Amino acid sequence: MVSVKKLNKIAAPTSPGALKLVMFGAGELGKEIFVEAQRLGMECIAVDRYERAPAAQIAHKSYTFNMMDGNAMRSVVEREKPDVIIPEIEAIDLDTLIELEKEGYRVIPNARATWITMHRERIRELIAKEAKVETCGYTYARTDDPEEFKDGVEKIGYPCISKAIMSSSGHGSYDIKGEGDIEKARQWAIKDARGEGSRVIIEEFIDFDTEITELALRHLDEDGKIVTTFPRPIGHYQIEGDYHSSWQSPKVSEYLPWGAESGREDEGLAETAERKIYEAAGKITGALGGVGIFGCELFVKEINGEVKVYGNECSPRPHDTGMVTYISHIQGFNEGGLHVRAITGLPIPAKIREVDGREFRVFDPIAPASSHVIKSPSEGWDPQYRGLWNALSTPGVNIYMFGKPMVYLTRGRVGIVEERMGLALALGENALDAKKKAEVAAHNIEMRTRQVHEWKSQDQAHDGRKKHLFRQ
Repeated sequence: MVSVKKLNKIAAPTSPGALKLVMFGAGELGKEIFVEAQRLGMECIAVDRYERAPAAQIAHKSYTFNMMDGNAMRSVVEREKPDVIIPEIEAIDLDTLIELEKEGYRVIPNARATWITMHRERIRELIAKEAKVETCGYTYARTDDPEEFKDGVEKIGYPCISKAIMSSSGHGSYDIKGEGDIEKARQWAIKDARGEGSRVIIEEFIDFDTEITELALRHLDEDGKIVTTFPRPIGHYQIEGDYHSSWQSPKVSEYLPWGAESGREDEGLAETAERKIYEAAGKITGALGGVGIFGCELFVKEINGEVKVYGNECSPRPHDTGMVTYISHIQGFNEGGLHVRAITGLPIPAKIREVDGREFRVFDPIAPASSHVIKSPSEGWDPQYRGLWNALSTPGVNIYMFGKPMVYLTRGRVGIVEERMGLALALGENALDAKKKAEVAAHNIEMRTRQVHEWKSQDQAHDGRKKHLFRQ
């Protein structure tokens, strides 16, 4: 494993001595990493499986191939000789990544952490047994053995959730409410997993109060030692297993331990929840090691006046729910910018704050903020958007389109699973106000593609009522 050093000088991109980043996966999260890296004068090289991926559109150079091809990955690395290799997607050849690190290339956060976090069994075992963070009940099962799968479900009990062992964004996951769902869940894990669907993790259903992402940031301090800084927790919800809206505020009692729309606030319980979130995320990321942003997914539940925090998953890079930081954090310090600074050895100014009796390095948002996804209701090439005037007419609202050149729609558990094409971002008086603004702005956007000429609304892209504030 190659260690990070403090960075104090840099050369112009594409010139001798330039600091060079190669990123495997060039989606919308990677695009913001490259935006921030280029603001600091770094050279950016994107790799993805399709042409004109979001980060490839702004990269100094790009390559297109299936990243499960280890020889193709190695060819790019040996040709470009990057200072840093950034994995941004699950579907890459992890064996090659491990080999490259052994040969002296710096993989972010490190090859072991990438190997662990991209596999649900490995990350769950690390969270529960190495980091010793409480989780829901769980077991594993093979999908090619119906009896083993059924036994696993009955061991955990109803309701429960089965998740393909190597996937993301809800792909290969199924809510099992009764015996009639067991075979559907088994088949769905096989055919919908982004990576490996031969095994699943079957999890106890926790009726949590809110789901949180903690963007734990491991980086060098002023003395060159690795420390962890904690941006304020991010609340979020999912639809069909995929992130749909997220929010953040300097005043965490607006959304901890209960959701932003609960109408309940308890500053004492909120501070306890915040402390337990930082403690859990610190243990998980400490066990993984390396530097950079980690998206720690946690469940928060209040039980008879006591707050419990459960570990769920962790990603070794910026997280989709963390895109709210594009507006909630100052310029240069959103999750992409924080990641770039950490992985290249640049400073992360933070303040020491006492939270429920413990001191933490904390990075505060500038104001309450929220994000809300813009999804495509139609598949096809050359997507077009309208409704920008209305969407952008509210003070504190911005729209961020990812620039994807096409839309691939797939069949989900209850119909069409749509592709995320952009975001509405909003600042508000509090987290709930920001959440409402972002939702309204996103639903002002209509879309069409070359193949589907009819303009379609966001309500046609998904269940426009589920979990929404204005469309119930």
